[in-house]
Amino acid sequence: MGAVMTETPAPPLKLFNSLTRSLEEFVPVHPGEARVYSCGPTVYNYPHIGNMRAYVFADTLGRTLSFKGYKLTHVINITDVGHLTDDADAGEDKLEKAAAEKAQSIWDIARHYTEAYWADVKALNIRQPAHWSIATDYVPQMIEFAKAIADKHCYELASGLYFDTTTVADYGRLARHGTDEGESRIDPVDGKRHAADFAIWRKTPPGETRQMEWDSPWGRGAPGWHLECSVMSEALLGFPFDIHTGGIDHREIHHPNEIAQNQAHSCSDASGARFWMHNNFLVERSGKMSKSAGEFLRLQLLIDKGYHPLAYRLMCLQAHYRSELEFSWEGLGAALTRLKRLRYAAAALECELECYSRQERPISAEILALRSEFDEAMSNDLNTPQALTIVERTFAAKHLERWERADAVADFGEVLGLKFFYDIATLPRVRPKTATITEAEIEAILARRKEARAAKDFVTSDKLRDELIAAGVEVMDGDPLGWDWRLE
Repeated sequence: MGAVMTETPAPPLKLFNSLTRSLEEFVPVHPGEARVYSCGPTVYNYPHIGNMRAYVFADTLGRTLSFKGYKLTHVINITDVGHLTDDADAGEDKLEKAAAEKAQSIWDIARHYTEAYWADVKALNIRQPAHWSIATDYVPQMIEFAKAIADKHCYELASGLYFDTTTVADYGRLARHGTDEGESRIDPVDGKRHAADFAIWRKTPPGETRQMEWDSPWGRGAPGWHLECSVMSEALLGFPFDIHTGGIDHREIHHPNEIAQNQAHSCSDASGARFWMHNNFLVERSGKMSKSAGEFLRLQLLIDKGYHPLAYRLMCLQAHYRSELEFSWEGLGAALTRLKRLRYAAAALECELECYSRQERPISAEILALRSEFDEAMSNDLNTPQALTIVERTFAAKHLERWERADAVADFGEVLGLKFFYDIATLPRVRPKTATITEAEIEAILARRKEARAAKDFVTSDKLRDELIAAGVEVMDGDPLGWDWRLE
């Protein structure tokens, strides 16, 4: 914002590197820049809320890098080819399988679920990356990459081209294969030299035709899943780049295989990225976090039940990204209540922000201290739970100037992606699909109730409130945003 601040040394940004299992100071490959690659969705189905935790984490990382003054280049890939139905090298491609089940074009399947994913990204206030890299756009580059490493690192079977993991140094160090800490899920597959070897190119079986297949030196077929991220990250960010993110499940197979490919291509032990960062699982005890279960927890389901999507973002931020987070409806409800309180507090300061944010004036020592604490929290491996408490303390410091509190929490909200001030008027009210009362009917009753309260006709006011409650509408008196009802 525009206020004058006394210069204080900013704390260094420290991030947990899965490659070394330690907290390390972030020093960019290119001074002043931060280049980040995030493993994106395989667009064969809707993303569940556990999938979306990874993108809330990656977005928070990107926002923090911007907050720390780096010029951010963020890439998120869209996997529309190559990913099999499990982590082995046998079975159906997920997109081919979905297209066959729905009797649709594989391209239509990919487009539909990509757009659904992008809708969730927007709803969660996740910033747009510099590049959405689509896997099928890079198949020629994948073939060239594979050709460059084939002679020294690969061997051919009837089913395709495979990477020999013994040809690179310390394969699997990211996952800690071969140690008590390792959690490898790799199973032996007939025909491969070693159980951990993986497909670089999968040939189309004789007599079959895939909707997505290309000619290659190893026969007509499709690239292996792991190849795409190595190719696209190098093409868009260059090797080495700064940070590679993904869910903790990628730490065990997908990312070790990426690293092996990167080592082979660079003819060195370089892993491609300096930092490998992973968010932990979102756990839901009923088992509805798995797409294989049929009906699973989507962001749209939360919205249909009356929860604002930013309540889910806040729920994610309330836990450290490396901690396992258990999902419950009670926990989501508590996050929604906390979000409302933060918005109410922000609304009370909004005029101050509009009127005074551009004024040049000194900031109090206490606000400077709160800003410094927030910086320290986010610089300490994205400690969002601690950062949220600092936001609440800033709102609560009513003995301080209103404008400087507004200025500070606006900056904090930008880093956390919670929109404390921005676009408040455009945020949708959320109503369950099962609700029978219409929004127009709710508005009409609320207007009549407001008139009754103004006239001190509390009998009528209470009667109208009871009428709303009977329809499943929770009325929240005193809401300065007009966000004063929620359908249960």
